[in-house]
Amino acid sequence: MSREAVVLVHGLWMHGVVMTPLARRVAHHGYDARTYSYPSVRLTLTENADRLAAFVEALAVPAVHFVAHSAGGLVTLTALDRHPHLPPGRIVLLGVPYGGSLAAENLLTWQLGSVAVGHGMLGRTVRDWLALASRPVPAHETGVIAGRVAFGIGRAVAPPLPEENDGIVGLSETAVPGMRERLVLDVSHSGMLVSSAVGQAACAFLHTGHFPA
Repeated sequence: MSREAVVLVHGLWMHGVVMTPLARRVAHHGYDARTYSYPSVRLTLTENADRLAAFVEALAVPAVHFVAHSAGGLVTLTALDRHPHLPPGRIVLLGVPYGGSLAAENLLTWQLGSVAVGHGMLGRTVRDWLALASRPVPAHETGVIAGRVAFGIGRAVAPPLPEENDGIVGLSETAVPGMRERLVLDVSHSGMLVSSAVGQAACAFLHTGHFPA
């Protein structure tokens, strides 16, 4: 197995440490696993994307793959779109709301008196993605893992979500134009981070470009 790099990118309100279980599984499969942290609320989508691109460039390796959870997938796709010179590799997106997010849109409406608390909670990166007129289409081989265990904050901010979902992101919201494969598993949005089935499927896609049959 080559020592190609895999960068693991966390979601909203998180830190790279939450990707540690997945990183250990990826490393066990022979990859140089690197967790990446970014300020998901404070900085804009393009600022975080450019920072991720700089992190990848500094690795100085011929191939870099990505495993990205939730908003981390939005940052990853934007980085690859803005920096097409980055090394080749595959992408695994975990519960990423590529097509928008009903839960996030509803959170934006939350107010405490005259204060738009939801606006601040959602942060600049996700708000920027929701406002895009057109979204980047990945040139890399992309595998999508979606969950169907409806347990998460989405049940509070968007009750009830109108379709099969992982508790935050609806199944249709995870569809990415040109994605090679999509796998739907019995996991919740946060449960993806510790699921052995998700880890095994992600590693299979990184290695072969396909999820397990």
